[in-house]
Amino acid sequence: MKTLCCALTAVFAVAAMIYAAPVAASDPILIGISKIVAHPALDAIEKGIQEVVKTQYPDARFDPQNANGEMSTASSIAQKFKSENVTLAVGIATPTAQALVNVLKDRPVIYSAVTDPVGAGLIGSTEKGEKNVTGISDMTPVRAQIELLNRIKPIKTLGHVYASSEANAVSLATIARQVCKEMGIKFIETTVSNSAEVKQAVQTIAGRVDGIYISNDNTVVSALAAVTSVAKKYNVPVMSADPSSAETTPVLAAWGFDYYKMGKATGRLVIRVLNGEKPETIPTIFMTDASDVDLLINMDVADELGLTFPEDIIAKANTIVEDGELIKQ
Repeated sequence: MKTLCCALTAVFAVAAMIYAAPVAASDPILIGISKIVAHPALDAIEKGIQEVVKTQYPDARFDPQNANGEMSTASSIAQKFKSENVTLAVGIATPTAQALVNVLKDRPVIYSAVTDPVGAGLIGSTEKGEKNVTGISDMTPVRAQIELLNRIKPIKTLGHVYASSEANAVSLATIARQVCKEMGIKFIETTVSNSAEVKQAVQTIAGRVDGIYISNDNTVVSALAAVTSVAKKYNVPVMSADPSSAETTPVLAAWGFDYYKMGKATGRLVIRVLNGEKPETIPTIFMTDASDVDLLINMDVADELGLTFPEDIIAKANTIVEDGELIKQ
């Protein structure tokens, strides 16, 4: 009998590992959301998550937190979620996702807008999740973005500012460096550790470059206005990977993800996990549909720089800024 009981216990344990019990309708659901900084793209993700989850779990509660660019704060937020016994946590951007994964070992963690989840140590392979960990990548088309800038204005020297503390930013800088090498463009880079250093960093390179490229770097994007203010003084065009921030900040062009759609996709992933799907069985989701990517061009900035957009680029643009107005196409 003892042997039979042990055998049954083992069977049930294995079954529990394969099938996670869905959250019961009567169970209180608390979802912690931690973002590394507040800026339009990450705010849009947060909004999309909450809206989608509420469609299936209208009584779900959320604890949205902002680390303000500080890893120590991101770690404190993770500890807060642990003490609150959140049902599930979402890390928006690499540093906050890393902090959550390091602290929350016994509940699901969903990452969103993480460029390189393998390089960040969140998972071992994008083909599947890790125990309690899965999410969505925002790997951006670096080559296409630089090629687009080069079409609008031929670039001999490209400047790039990125946060050395963000694994995603470091990965993208490596890609941008290689792309420039292959295109015969000189690459001048400088790093920052926080958003307060961005303006000075841009000032150190603006006089030596023909254009500036800003990737999916939350530290730098949160200070995008500082980038464009310096670039304007030197008549240097800025190419950004974040169309959301570009709606209110005068970059020449921005080509990247619709982060509100990414937030909704993250919300759908959260629902899958709340419904009982095991995170370790879910591969990393990539936003690969054409509808997931937006192109914004700023006619006003082009006029100031004496540049003209090719007609095919104008036709492809989802958003055009002209005479200070946003025109959606």
